[in-house]
Amino acid sequence: MYQMISDDNPYETPMMIFPASHYTMGGIWVDYELQTSIKGLFAIGECNFSDHGANRLGASALMQGLADGYFVLPYTMQNYLSDQIKVQHPGIDAPEFDKAEADVRARIEKLMNIKGTKSPDEIHKRLGHVMWNLVGMGRTLQSLVKALDELEDVKKEFYTDLRIVGSADDLNTELEKALRLEDFLVMAKMMAIDALHRNESCGAHFREEYQTADGEAARNDKDYMYVSCWKYTGDNEKPVLLKEPLKYEAIKVQTRNYKS
Repeated sequence: MYQMISDDNPYETPMMIFPASHYTMGGIWVDYELQTSIKGLFAIGECNFSDHGANRLGASALMQGLADGYFVLPYTMQNYLSDQIKVQHPGIDAPEFDKAEADVRARIEKLMNIKGTKSPDEIHKRLGHVMWNLVGMGRTLQSLVKALDELEDVKKEFYTDLRIVGSADDLNTELEKALRLEDFLVMAKMMAIDALHRNESCGAHFREEYQTADGEAARNDKDYMYVSCWKYTGDNEKPVLLKEPLKYEAIKVQTRNYKS
């Protein structure tokens, strides 16, 4: 594949690597056994930060996924599972189960009854164009404001003109797509809100207004040295910002420069 694209044989000439935004990303926190801060939830492969951190090359991502899956989890997940035999789990007659089932059925019925003209793929493609063009690797104040307006239009189209073929009682991949797309609409809006809030360039977030003369990301540690955690308050409500301060004691905070 590489040779077809570059007309270079990687067995003879080292592959060219271009630093993209994902190189600057970290990953989900995990402990020594690859368990996240949510008990019972494990993160394996490239999504966790344990081995490679920001060095997210395709080969190392593949290696970490294989290493975690083959060699780590079989010896760590069992430690969590061994305790679960003592835990009393609720049955399907619990009121929480009934509520969850009723909520899902209501959500499915709502989407099935729209009976519009657009397939989930059509609306998903439109959503993708908005995110790629306006909330992509380079964002600006103007693009993010425009994105929030366009995302509302996509959301309106979804809830008024979605068409799901088939039945809700059968295996229905179009229904699955629609349910995931409904989630994507919430996440897309949140991504744009968060990017608009942070007036700096940092990590995978590159605001074009905030860069050095050399084109490097210009961080603002004075005002934004915290993790932005947003609390969901409802589809049509503004999320609430919760700040988790970043405090470094063992290392010196400095800017990464790919040119040096």
